[in-house]
Amino acid sequence: MGKTQAMALILFGATFMSFVGLLMRLIDTADGFQILTYRSISLAGMVALVACLRRKTAPTRFLASLDRYDLGMGLALSVAFTAYVFAMLNTSVASALFILSATPLCAALMAWAWIGERPTRITLASMALAVVGVGVMVQGGIDLGRTTGNIIAFISAVTFALMLTLARRSRKPDVLGGTFLGGVFCLLIGAGCALVIGNGLQVSAHDFWITLFMGGFTIGIGIAFVTWGTPYVPAAEVSLLVLLESVLGPIWVWLFVNEAMTVPEMFGGAIVLGAVTLQALFGRPPKPLQTARQRRHPQ
Repeated sequence: MGKTQAMALILFGATFMSFVGLLMRLIDTADGFQILTYRSISLAGMVALVACLRRKTAPTRFLASLDRYDLGMGLALSVAFTAYVFAMLNTSVASALFILSATPLCAALMAWAWIGERPTRITLASMALAVVGVGVMVQGGIDLGRTTGNIIAFISAVTFALMLTLARRSRKPDVLGGTFLGGVFCLLIGAGCALVIGNGLQVSAHDFWITLFMGGFTIGIGIAFVTWGTPYVPAAEVSLLVLLESVLGPIWVWLFVNEAMTVPEMFGGAIVLGAVTLQALFGRPPKPLQTARQRRHPQ
């Protein structure tokens, strides 16, 4: 696959994922746990299908290939996906997506603390800028009663970053296995909580089909496209291309449900997007991790 085709796939994936916020706003009465449950069914199913097609393997072999790294990524993603749903329900789409766009910078900080990948000065400056941008949005959200939603969005960003760090440590060519398990775990969390502390699993046909579509054809297809194109494009450029999700998401809800951005969201979001862009353009990629054998026997 050529680089141009791969970039197109990543942009398609980011575009698909950008519709999640709009679909969340089109849901009538389903609560967070119900949304999480039905969204996770189609998400896990679509990711499993894409993984089998991409790897040219049978479903049983795909399931048998799942290992402890996929389990770790799945657990991190289950928290990230759950927080993502409740962030969208408790703050604006713009704030949620702009805060989530800081995920690569959170991942760089985790890689420094856990794997020993020391960040460059550009990365440190980008992190500082991102903190300022998120702070502006959180401060603006206090006046609108969105503090809880913004904090939940930040939790989602941190756990997404944890998944990326685990993925880098595992050296897996894609994160489809971990994403599949994340969907399965979210299904269990959503259904369990809906039955025990929520309003049960009964939802309207309208909400049912929207949540199924959300999981399969926005998140599922979106992640599949991004994963498919990522090996053929430098990591810095991937970070820039997927920012399209954070740019388009607020536009869709503004156009179709009249959810406009506030001044703090625009200002803080611009700072966060600028910070991520700075890191992607000028932050040097980390050196490949050495195996224990390479450390003992350097060439």
